[in-house]
Amino acid sequence: MEKRELNISFYKAGNGEATRISLPKPWLRELGITKENKTVELIYDKENEQLIIRKKK
Repeated sequence: MEKRELNISFYKAGNGEATRISLPKPWLRELGITKENKTVELIYDKENEQLIIRKKK
């Protein structure tokens, strides 16, 4: 398992604020995530305080 420390960007969007995170491109390639096939699932595990990003099947 690889681990990286990333920052979340906060930016102004309309009347509020939005967020963005950049993921390492090699990881996305390994998962088969491309410009054409880019749908993922984001799972929030509140109990374990984890965000899980998974390629949508």
